[in-house]
Amino acid sequence: MVMQTVDASSAVPKPISTANAPAAGGHYSQGVIHAGQVYVSGQLPIEPNGTHRPDADFDEQARLAIRNMLAVVQAAGSSIENLVKVTVYLVGVENWPRFNSIYAELLGDTRPARSVVPVPELHYGYLVEIDAVAAIGD
Repeated sequence: MVMQTVDASSAVPKPISTANAPAAGGHYSQGVIHAGQVYVSGQLPIEPNGTHRPDADFDEQARLAIRNMLAVVQAAGSSIENLVKVTVYLVGVENWPRFNSIYAELLGDTRPARSVVPVPELHYGYLVEIDAVAAIGD
């Protein structure tokens, strides 16, 4: 029987924090690294300095939420090319085509697995929230 050893440091989740995305607003981390992946908490379209703009138009909200998600991915030592799974929560299914266009523009050739979930409302009256999983390294 062959025994495999496990690097204990990789078994301990490591919280991620970056000033390039809004600080966590509750009992959670912006993201967590574990077992070669980063798990990004839901990112609302809040400015990295904490300024709320729920009155911003949908396009601005979508761009900011995506940028916040990518900032956490990058802070974990990953990149846009290593995105594995993205989940998007949208208020109003009618926003789906517009979101898809902005998402494609900002992600370019990167095409992770993705779910889009229409919801009736989000915190602070925002129209979009995004979470993600990305691999770290090659």
